[in-house]
Amino acid sequence: MKLNKPSQLFLVSIAGLLAASFLSACQIVTIDTLYLASSAGPGNSSGLIDVFDVDSETGALRPGASPVSSGGNSPVALAVSSSFLNLYVANQATDNIVHFSIASNGELSKADAVSLSGVGSVPVSIAVNNAGTRLYVVSADLPGNVPGAELAIFPLDSSGAIGSPLANGSKHYWPLTLPSNPTDLMVPTGVTAIVSNNAVYVTAYDQSAYNPGGIATSTANPGWVFGFAASTSGSVSAAPGSPFEAGVKPTGVAADPTNRFVYVTDYASNELIGYSIESGYALNFLENGPFKTGNEPQAVTIDQRGKYIYVANALDSSVSAYDIDLSTGTPSAAINVTGAQTNSTDAQPVSILVDASLGRFVYTANHLGNSISGFQLNPNTGALSPTLNTPYPSSASPTAIASVPHGSHSTESVTP
Repeated sequence: MKLNKPSQLFLVSIAGLLAASFLSACQIVTIDTLYLASSAGPGNSSGLIDVFDVDSETGALRPGASPVSSGGNSPVALAVSSSFLNLYVANQATDNIVHFSIASNGELSKADAVSLSGVGSVPVSIAVNNAGTRLYVVSADLPGNVPGAELAIFPLDSSGAIGSPLANGSKHYWPLTLPSNPTDLMVPTGVTAIVSNNAVYVTAYDQSAYNPGGIATSTANPGWVFGFAASTSGSVSAAPGSPFEAGVKPTGVAADPTNRFVYVTDYASNELIGYSIESGYALNFLENGPFKTGNEPQAVTIDQRGKYIYVANALDSSVSAYDIDLSTGTPSAAINVTGAQTNSTDAQPVSILVDASLGRFVYTANHLGNSISGFQLNPNTGALSPTLNTPYPSSASPTAIASVPHGSHSTESVTP
């Protein structure tokens, strides 16, 4: 049967509408942008920041804006401001902190940088307070390359630019030492600031007491959390009773979004240690703790609603999931939909996050796997299931991961 001209045009129009509808239904919508720090950058800088876009439906990753140099060598930590307009990178081998501005499409532009020569060296971990006015930097050496843990505080202006470090008497840092064993060598591992901006917690272990393969010269407890109350001026003072015992080798640290609980991973004991935040920002152990993890837990994160905890286990290459009792803070294992108690990642996850936009995806930076592993988060149970085509290849030896909502997408959070 031969169709006349109007009939042909009608069929073409229908086909076009169907094709447009199909393409619209299959359109990929970016919900978040992920940033990954690695040590395989171009030119004279071995530091690189990879950029990935997150699909809103599946959580699958694809390359985003162009990667950029980290502005130094061996980047080890990333931190994002609560405005999601600023990214900070700690470059360990070059002893500097670099500030990038974040465009609406996720593109990074280097804004400024500071050297740590006046406050120490070998940065280990960084955090930005919720107000976006302070950058906390934890380093492993004191000025002059003298071994010793310290906390330095840098003011941030309204554009996110980094100012000069705050003074602590004649120093520009706060030493992390044990009152009972002031000459012991402390090794810092992590830092977090609570949402109210009123306290900061730093994890460290005593290498004089815990020195695998070497000789222990101290009988002190090895693991510690140093607590600080933060004033409106930005300065800090030790919380009552600080430092607080934290197992053997604490590594990751995270605070819940309601300013009530702090959680620390103990790498050496394969445990998650929980604390309640008490008067003066002192810490008190949660009942029934510590809580079992996989082997060599390296990092910990909490979802924006404060309902679930996720721990990256470096040796097992897995993620442990926990449900938080909102009244007591006690974590209990979240049952996966498959019945499994672990969620497999690529080799050696060392950093972990819940996506910043809607809190529906979990990602790990896999140091030996040279990749990112992704999971979909069930908001009702906390259980995880692999995202489409995970893991996702990255540059070599990734060390840290961060995320921001893409464009004008909203975020999910808890208002304390």
